[in-house]
Amino acid sequence: MNPIKLTYWCKLVITTVSIVALSPISSALALSKLSYLDTPNFSQFSKKQVLADKSDGKAVGVTVATNSSPERKPAFTLYIWQPGATISEVTARISIKSKYGDKYRQERFLGDYRYRMKQKANFVKGFKSGDIIVVRLYDTTNRLIGYSEFVILPENTAVNLILSANPIVDQVVRTFYGTDVNNDSIVDDNSTKYDYFTQLNNQKVTFLSSSENISITQYQAAGFSQIPTTGTYPIPLSDVVGKSINIFDSNLAQALTVPPGRITQLIPIQENSSFELGQLLSKYRQIGVAKNIKVSFSDISKDYWAKEYISELAAMEIIGGFPDGSFRPNAAVTRVELAVLLQKVFRKSKIRSAVAFKDIPPRHWAYNAIRESYEMGFFNTLGSKKFNPAQKLTRLDVLITLAKGLNYQFTGSTENILSVYSDASTLKGEHRNFIASLTQNGVIVNYPNIRLLNTKKIATRADVCALLYRAMVVNGEVVDFPSRYNMKITR
Repeated sequence: MNPIKLTYWCKLVITTVSIVALSPISSALALSKLSYLDTPNFSQFSKKQVLADKSDGKAVGVTVATNSSPERKPAFTLYIWQPGATISEVTARISIKSKYGDKYRQERFLGDYRYRMKQKANFVKGFKSGDIIVVRLYDTTNRLIGYSEFVILPENTAVNLILSANPIVDQVVRTFYGTDVNNDSIVDDNSTKYDYFTQLNNQKVTFLSSSENISITQYQAAGFSQIPTTGTYPIPLSDVVGKSINIFDSNLAQALTVPPGRITQLIPIQENSSFELGQLLSKYRQIGVAKNIKVSFSDISKDYWAKEYISELAAMEIIGGFPDGSFRPNAAVTRVELAVLLQKVFRKSKIRSAVAFKDIPPRHWAYNAIRESYEMGFFNTLGSKKFNPAQKLTRLDVLITLAKGLNYQFTGSTENILSVYSDASTLKGEHRNFIASLTQNGVIVNYPNIRLLNTKKIATRADVCALLYRAMVVNGEVVDFPSRYNMKITR
C-alpha cells in the first residue's frame, strides 16, 4: 500500500464538549491529540421512525426506542449595547473555532450581521459546549472598532457586547455573559458570570486582565452586574489574558479579511432573528474556511448524495481530494485506510492489548494506526494473525467495525428495527444486533435505496465519509445535515 494515497484523506479529528485551558489562537492551527466522546444513553420510549424510499417516496414506519427526555443543547443569544447612544448601528462579523478534543479547528466565517443597538439574535442547533465564538465589530463605514471572543456554555448562553461612548477611538469592548437556561436572553442570577474587556490596537487585540485603566461607567448598562476590577474569563481563554494577539493572518478565510458586504450580503437583524449553525456552515463553506482548505471537487456535483458529508469533512480538514481536483468518491477503501481513519477520528481508552500482526512489521507506514485502532476495539484478529492491509472492505465490514468499536447500545426488538430493510434477511445472526444498534442510533446511510443495506457491496470513500460523519453526529460532535438516505429516528 502506498502511504501517499492516504494523504488525500487528510487529518481526521473528532470533538468533545469538555472545556480546557488552552489558547484559542495558537490551538486553532494544531490538529493532533484528538479525543473521543462517550456514546449517549438511550432510554425507552416508542416512536415512529419515518423512512423515505427513493423510488416511491412513501413513508415506512418502525417502532424504535428513542430518548424521551427533553434535551437542552448549547446555543447563544448575542446582544450588542452602547449605553452612550452615540452610534446607531454596527456590523458584527461572527466566526467559530470549533472544539475537538483539547484543540480547536481553524476559524470559520458564519456571516456579517447588521445590528442596531440593543438588538439581539439567536444562534442555534449544532454548537457544542467549548466552541469559541469570535466577533469582530465594524462601524457603518467598515472601520474595525471592536473584537471579542467567548466560549459556548453547556446550556444556552446569553452574551452581551457593550461598547464605549466613543468606540471608534477607544476600541474597547466589554463582554458579559453566562448561562440562560430559560431562554429569556438574560444571564441567570445563579449562574457563573464571565465579565472582561478586550482592546484593539493596530489589528491586535489585548485581553485585559483588569478594568483599572478603563472608564467603566460608560460600560455599565442597566440590569448588568457591577464591573469587577479583575476580569473573569472562561478557562479556554485563560492563556491569552494580558496578551496581545493578532486578529488577522495570511491563512484566514477570505470572508474574514475583506470589508463587510464586499463578498457577502449584510444580514439585518430583525425581531426574533434566529440562525442555525448548519445552514451557516453550508452557506459560507466555500468562502468561509481557511485559504489552505479545499471544499469542492470536480467529481462532486452540488446535488451529489454525499456532498454535505464530504464537503463538511473537507472543511474540517478531515478529508481531502487529489491533486487533479477530484475526490474519487467511488474508490474502494482498504483495511489499512480504515485503520488510519479510525485512529485519527476516535480517541477511546484502550480495551485490549495490541496484536503483533504477521504482515504488519514495526517499519510499516501504518503500524501505529493499526496497533492503536485495534487496541481501541476496532477490527478482529483473523485466524492467521494477519491484518491483510490491502483487503478491500465491504459495507458490512465497515458497519460491523464501527458498531463493535463504538459499542453503540439499543433497546427494543432487533427484528422490529431491522424490518425497515428489504434485505435484512441476508444478515447473519451474529451481525443483526450490531446493525440494529447502528440503525437505532442513526448512523446508517444507504444510497441509492434507503431500504437496502447492500452489505456485500464494496465500501467507497463516499460511503465511509457518510458513516463516519453520522457517527460524529450521533456523538454530538458535528452539525447534523439532513439526508434522505439516513435512517433518522424521529423523536
